[in-house]
Amino acid sequence: MSMFEAVIFDWDGTLADTRRAILVSFHGALREVLGIDVADEFIERRIGVGAAWTFREILEAKGLPVDEETVKRLVAVKVRVAIEEAGKVRLFPGAKELLESLSGKVKVGLASMNNRQVIDRLLEGLNVSRFFDAVITVDEVTKSKPDPEIFLKTAQKLGGKPEGCVVIEDSIFGVKAAKAGNMACVAVVQGAYTREELAKANPDLIVGSLLEKSAILKFILE
Repeated sequence: MSMFEAVIFDWDGTLADTRRAILVSFHGALREVLGIDVADEFIERRIGVGAAWTFREILEAKGLPVDEETVKRLVAVKVRVAIEEAGKVRLFPGAKELLESLSGKVKVGLASMNNRQVIDRLLEGLNVSRFFDAVITVDEVTKSKPDPEIFLKTAQKLGGKPEGCVVIEDSIFGVKAAKAGNMACVAVVQGAYTREELAKANPDLIVGSLLEKSAILKFILE
């Protein structure tokens, strides 16, 4: 009997190497709508909080008015470019194998602060839709990580209690959101954060990549 009834995966930086596609789509939107740009790092450190929140922070950082119509336009262009870039996105090594190993043993959810159109396109293109019993995206939530809303909604859709769920994440605010939601958390060091940074958010297990499948499965299933 597994200790956990459900596993909830983050998408960007955890299962899928979307870093380049995300950078291209953010830069494209900023240039097209406002004729401005920011450093890659500004965007990278915010992957996973949701495009609207990131654009609001960019407008603030640039001393520009945070106008919701502008934010909507930026998000729309970002989504369009991300869909154009979808064919270049790859799963991280070990991602499919891990999903296959969990299949049929626990319920599996996807909780992504990316937009529904982008996620649907990527899941289809990478042929992994079948692995998920529930998919919740930024379109269904009102709060950004580190608020646990997205994970709690995914757990609810999976029919699981928060304490029976384990979240797999690559970002600090993702780990914090999982812990705030009373869930266990496995942190994967392959995004924009170091092992030390992730450790400070108190995940239950830290792995270097999804190729450490046996350690992840042992934690989830034993």
